[in-house]
Amino acid sequence: MPPRFVIEPAIATKISKMQQRVRWQHPVIRDRGIDQTRLVIDDSGAGDDSFSFLVLGDSGTGRHRTSSPQRRVAERLVPHLNSARFTLHTGDLVYLVGSHEQYHSNFIKPYREWLVGGDRYRKIDYNRMVFERPFLPVLGNHDYYDLPLWLGLLTGITTPLRYLLSSFIDLDISWHGSYQGDAYARAFLDYLRAVPEAQLGEHLDTHYPESAGGSRALTYRPGQFTRLPNRYYTFRYGGLDFFALDSNTFNQPLPLAITEVGRQELQQQRQRLEAKKADLLRQSGLNAFSPASDEREDLTEKMEAIDEQLYDIEKQLNSDRVSIVDTEQLDWLRDRLIASWQDPSARGRILLFHHPPYVSEGTKWAQGQTLAVRYHLRQVLDAVLSEVQSQAQGRPLVDLVLNGHAHCLDYLRTEDTGHGDAHIPWVICGGSGYSLRRQRPEGPAITETRDGKPHTVAKSHLYLGRSGHGSHLKRPYSGLRVEVAQGTPPQITITPLVAEKYKGDWQEQELEGFVV
Repeated sequence: MPPRFVIEPAIATKISKMQQRVRWQHPVIRDRGIDQTRLVIDDSGAGDDSFSFLVLGDSGTGRHRTSSPQRRVAERLVPHLNSARFTLHTGDLVYLVGSHEQYHSNFIKPYREWLVGGDRYRKIDYNRMVFERPFLPVLGNHDYYDLPLWLGLLTGITTPLRYLLSSFIDLDISWHGSYQGDAYARAFLDYLRAVPEAQLGEHLDTHYPESAGGSRALTYRPGQFTRLPNRYYTFRYGGLDFFALDSNTFNQPLPLAITEVGRQELQQQRQRLEAKKADLLRQSGLNAFSPASDEREDLTEKMEAIDEQLYDIEKQLNSDRVSIVDTEQLDWLRDRLIASWQDPSARGRILLFHHPPYVSEGTKWAQGQTLAVRYHLRQVLDAVLSEVQSQAQGRPLVDLVLNGHAHCLDYLRTEDTGHGDAHIPWVICGGSGYSLRRQRPEGPAITETRDGKPHTVAKSHLYLGRSGHGSHLKRPYSGLRVEVAQGTPPQITITPLVAEKYKGDWQEQELEGFVV
């Protein structure tokens, strides 16, 4: 379903709605000195300097009814569950519009081993999930999307027919959207809005216990109470500070500071993409009932990629009308990173959020959203660097950044960017189930213009995504195992866990781990 047929809430709406759901800064919360952005994982091993965790992203699809890539990747991760301490998810947990109706098929069923009672997953309600093993996500753009009323009615009425024709019509859509991120909030957040006022204090005292010094924080108890405090949050594990962000509220393309010629170029690019999509639609009509499912899927995925590019162009062309940026979250990140660097017990820092600032995937690398996130993150890290330069002593400000959004596995390193984001490893884990994308034909080096000349700011060192054509088309879907070793700075090793579809068959790939 193309983005033009979905509704994305405004940034101010995303912020205000999420604040209401967690009763942000309610007097009863303030009076108890509760930090609504800090999470404590109740795990006896949380102090271990050596540990591992798993990563998934852009996975929440139910389109493939007979051969689910999402489930194939989950099965690659399951053997590591007993040794990994937790799982991070880089966003887009439920396609296409984060509907609560699709949590069962697109999340609960494929990840049943993570859940209490997962052997009876059909009986689990999406808003009552309890994780046997910690599962810590961030919001993707699809987790915020909604449907126009007419489209919701149409898709609901045609559901039985679409199911019968599922081998030909494969859509990830149901009656409803996310209700501006409400489904995600009810599934994962401590949804304080649903707690009666008379019981709020008791709830807070139970789940936000007093600690010896510092503010009170939500306690995540695997197998018992597994909720997150907010849409963005931080936690410490093994001496590493993790910062999970909501990049949906600082990804709006920057106001166009371009000439009329530049605007015309965007409009021309839009026209070319629309013509290309029209041609693909004609091909899709000719192949609608072809037995070659790979060919149909290839056409669908190409159209999805074009729709995403068109949507980003529209955002750029309308960017002059939008000025809201989530400064509260960005200031929070700045202050917490500074505090982490000034804390001698913190030996490293990892960021987790959906939209990648650096990526070599063919449709995302130059999008307005990508550049906006890069700009805002640079502002934060520049401010951090000015405060902690003496402590950092040339070390990268962040030890690892994990993103999704681009449907691939992409490992990049920034070079001398001239900013606080220099020499950082960036790993995009967005190929865990949804349609895969190709790497940009321009190659692995990402450049910016500096003093009138191109300057390399980042380079991709490993890319796993769609490759080949026709009968030689390869689709390597992936998750990650991340191992953290002792020491400061910590040595971080990443091992891709890959399930590849080739010529209709699935094969597990064994890739060597690499140190970032």
